[in-house]
Amino acid sequence: MNTDMSLVHLVLGASPVVQGVMALLLVVSLISWTIIFRKASALKDARREAARFDQRFWSGNDLSVLYREISSRPATSGMEGIFEAGFKEFVRLRKQGGLETMALVEAAQRAMRVELNREVEQLETQLPFLATVGSTSPYVGLFGTVWGIMNSFRALGNVNQATLAMVAPGIAEALVATAMGLFAAIPAVVAYNRYATEVERMIGRYETFVEEFATILQRQAHVEEGQ
Repeated sequence: MNTDMSLVHLVLGASPVVQGVMALLLVVSLISWTIIFRKASALKDARREAARFDQRFWSGNDLSVLYREISSRPATSGMEGIFEAGFKEFVRLRKQGGLETMALVEAAQRAMRVELNREVEQLETQLPFLATVGSTSPYVGLFGTVWGIMNSFRALGNVNQATLAMVAPGIAEALVATAMGLFAAIPAVVAYNRYATEVERMIGRYETFVEEFATILQRQAHVEEGQ
């Protein structure tokens, strides 16, 4: 019996079912790492954009000038998109006339909330996949291990005398599936927990801006009414 216990030999010597489990876990792991790197970059860009917009918004410049600058771009996102949606609705309804201040502000808030929900959906994209990988990969790997060990013990039934050298390779092959399941699950769980926390922070930051901007619009509408 070949007793080579190298990792490559263990994988190649595994049963087709166990090899299928390993291949599935490898593919899932590669997809997870791709998502992890992309999500890290996306969240970094979102934080940078929010900080840059915060600085410009609270610099004291005219909001109309800021709105024209942002709306001239082909696409906006993040805090800029929320600001653009709210200010656009506020200006549109104010030009129509006939609405009270609170109605104007509430309409602007609704527009900002709609844009906020789009941003939340974008931030949370692919996080459920990481959560699924983190929670199911160990069980998929365990299935491959159980299947491999079961086959090893079935093979022992066909021999008169069982030895450790006979059963060890089969068990080792099966345990590789568990190791691969953990290899896929652990990074996914760590990344999901970290990114979910960062997404919650960004959502809180966006919601705070919506409330602060609504207060500014209300104050501005009262000033214009008094003129």
